[in-house]
Amino acid sequence: MNRPSLRAPALKAALLHPEGAFERVEVVDSTGSTNADLAAAAADPQQHWPDASVLIANAQEDGKGRLGRSWVVPAGAAMISSVLLRPAASTLPGAGFAPTGYAWLSVLAGIALCRGVKSVAGISAELKWPNDVVVNGRKLAGILAQVVPAGPGGPAGRGPAVVVGAGLNVSARGHELPTDRATSLLLEGAAAAGLDRNALLPAYLNGFAALYRQFLAAGGDAQAPLGGGAPGAGTTLLELAADHMGTLGQQVRAELPGGVLLTGTATGLAVDGALLLREAHGSVHTISAGDVVHLRRAGADGTVRYA
Repeated sequence: MNRPSLRAPALKAALLHPEGAFERVEVVDSTGSTNADLAAAAADPQQHWPDASVLIANAQEDGKGRLGRSWVVPAGAAMISSVLLRPAASTLPGAGFAPTGYAWLSVLAGIALCRGVKSVAGISAELKWPNDVVVNGRKLAGILAQVVPAGPGGPAGRGPAVVVGAGLNVSARGHELPTDRATSLLLEGAAAAGLDRNALLPAYLNGFAALYRQFLAAGGDAQAPLGGGAPGAGTTLLELAADHMGTLGQQVRAELPGGVLLTGTATGLAVDGALLLREAHGSVHTISAGDVVHLRRAGADGTVRYA
């Protein structure tokens, strides 16, 4: 299959100021992990990676997902990028960035991915808590955020930083995916124009940056109205996330650290992005970390199956 190559000059023109929303854009042919590379660069006081910088790769050989899971990407088959954000350095004068705001940065990326995929490929996707983008119950993209602590002696405003990586399956065929519970834009029927990463990347990344600036203006408070002229202005991030998150209202099984299992209804999100789960007997749990599996009932016997 002919996979369009990344056009670095065109991507930089679309993403860098004044056309785009980024301060630094780097495009590489191959890397072990864009997240690892960007986190290491951000922690190095000798390197200049300002707020709203992005590293893009054509192929990734040693990517990591949540819980240390590996993610290897064939060249040209996926959209791979990591964004460096420094909220403490970018907050508007007189406004702080709420500590709970850091947990929402990966949600901003997920919303931007859903919007970008819809606008370029015509595919409707939704969020699955905590960090997946899914289509028809199958994983289309994964998001991984990691904190880069401020280094000792570094210049003011260099940290803490957050690297938000996203990997979107674009033209991967079934045998190239790690599981039959994954999918790609190609498998979901996107036309050739919707498989062009040179169009998908600006749609996602510039949309992510716009949401990020709205969230900065709101002080990192998910309960405060988002401002600016970008889509979502006037709503809170809590409301915007709920509109995009297919997990809410679903019967789910939560697999928590330590092997604890909870089953119930996902009823909402807390102010720090945690999932609220109500068990059948009424107890409500706040889940900050873990895996969530959507449940579905199949067959006349009502047997619970896992989606």
